[in-house]
Amino acid sequence: MRSIAFLTQKGGAGKTTLTASLAVAAAAAGEKVIALDLDSQGSLVRWSERRKAANAPNRVVIEPLESERLPQLPAILEGLGSVGFTLAVFDTADADAGAVRLVIDSVDFCLLPVRPTRLDVDAAGATFRAVFLAKRKAAFVLNQCPSTYRSLRANEAAEELMRLGVLAAPKLPARIDFPDAIAAGLGVTEYARDGKAAQEIEALWRWIGAQFSHT
Repeated sequence: MRSIAFLTQKGGAGKTTLTASLAVAAAAAGEKVIALDLDSQGSLVRWSERRKAANAPNRVVIEPLESERLPQLPAILEGLGSVGFTLAVFDTADADAGAVRLVIDSVDFCLLPVRPTRLDVDAAGATFRAVFLAKRKAAFVLNQCPSTYRSLRANEAAEELMRLGVLAAPKLPARIDFPDAIAAGLGVTEYARDGKAAQEIEALWRWIGAQFSHT
């Protein structure tokens, strides 16, 4: 089983939204997915409750994961693999550095969502150093970019992030389909199948899959 964690030390970068939509896209591509909510706010779990209310397809299992269970995370992942899951996706908290470090030490791939702002890029650098020291595969995901073509701000952020490490493709514009999908209890590929946001999330999943195939 493979595992992915969305990590950042700064709130508002879109971890929960990306976790939800990527999990749905991966499941549609044939993975058996479990999404684990490590955030005490429980946003991902609330999204799963909206999925049930909306009678959404039962494509992804969503479960909370209490921080006290994190020392057993390698055994938990092994157990999930033994019952047939092929992918675990983690939505993590912003401030709990100890919990985040336990996740970093256990997962296969760390994805660091970053908005194209100075504060976000600075915070992402600190998170990337922790991932680098743990010798984990990682990539930045430039998220919530201005939707204008060739945004100077997004391009400058991309250049700076590429100096630090790997930048996932594609850059993700701030499209209204993302928050609307979350509000409806859906992944963006379920909410607006033919929309640009859905196409971008599917492209991100394909990019991630290619990174796994290179390991």
